[in-house]
Amino acid sequence: MLAIDIRHPGGPEVLVPASRPIPQPASGQILIKVEAAGVNRPDILQRRGLYPPPPGVSEIPGLEVAGTVAALGDGSARFDVGSKVCALVAGGGYAEYCVVHESNALPAPHGLGMVEAAALPETFFTVWTNVFQRGKLKGGETILIHGGSSGIGTTATMLSKVFGATVLVTVGSEEKREACLALGADLAINYRTQDFVEETKKFTGGRGVDVIVDIIAGDYVARNYRAAALNARILQIGVQNGPVRELNLMTMLAKRLTHMGSTLRSRSIPEKAQIAQELERQVWPLLNKGKLKPLIFKVFRLEDAAGAHALMESGLHIGKIILTTAAHHASNAS
Repeated sequence: MLAIDIRHPGGPEVLVPASRPIPQPASGQILIKVEAAGVNRPDILQRRGLYPPPPGVSEIPGLEVAGTVAALGDGSARFDVGSKVCALVAGGGYAEYCVVHESNALPAPHGLGMVEAAALPETFFTVWTNVFQRGKLKGGETILIHGGSSGIGTTATMLSKVFGATVLVTVGSEEKREACLALGADLAINYRTQDFVEETKKFTGGRGVDVIVDIIAGDYVARNYRAAALNARILQIGVQNGPVRELNLMTMLAKRLTHMGSTLRSRSIPEKAQIAQELERQVWPLLNKGKLKPLIFKVFRLEDAAGAHALMESGLHIGKIILTTAAHHASNAS
């Protein structure tokens, strides 16, 4: 099969097409003939040598795929061969075939193509477990989402709105601000020209927000504490700006804040299965009815994974970047 190799840690140019054996599904696994795969920031960290796959997981990058079930491992009964699925994988997504435990796969929602289905697992699992399971966002509360135009940001905006929250986002351009407002954000703050703490306080009448989703870290951490309401929950799911240089924890104490961090990739199969079950029960009906739809920015051929990574690192995208395989082009042509 065609797959993407990381020749050595480095820039996008180290991603090269290679021929690899088709993986075989072990007990409880399914083999997916991949039509589309999502591109995510952890893939970039892996390419740079900063985020290796967990032990026993394929070195091929890629954390989410959509396609057709091609074979079943022993004891696998959740899907039939020929079923259209999307799946969260711990690695191996940038390839024409990928294996995953059946419990970490979900039926492709009705009315969505494979490109859109591939845009779901990584961001929807991440947002669901952080914002709703851990952050306990409820209807009527207010959430601040940093990186509002990213895959995580657009997903968090859509899910927060559909469950009745008021949504504030931060963005880096007027174009992104308008895109986030069109997606349903109640306030979009351009962090290049506005102070998000000041704008958040102004919007909430000085109260602050109940939940904050942060992929930035660095100096944002102290500012998040200032933008937070009493008893707010702060979800740290990225550290793009690196470590915190200075932090006065008195604000955390005075406001009784909860600051949580997590990654998804290293979680066990049963933990991911539990997230999948909640998504299938509470979010998949909304996708099936067309009430939610992932925002796709650009689609690349699998062979041009380097181009997809270069685009993601440019920060110009609004929504998801997707890779497609020959199987996707063949199914569209038929």
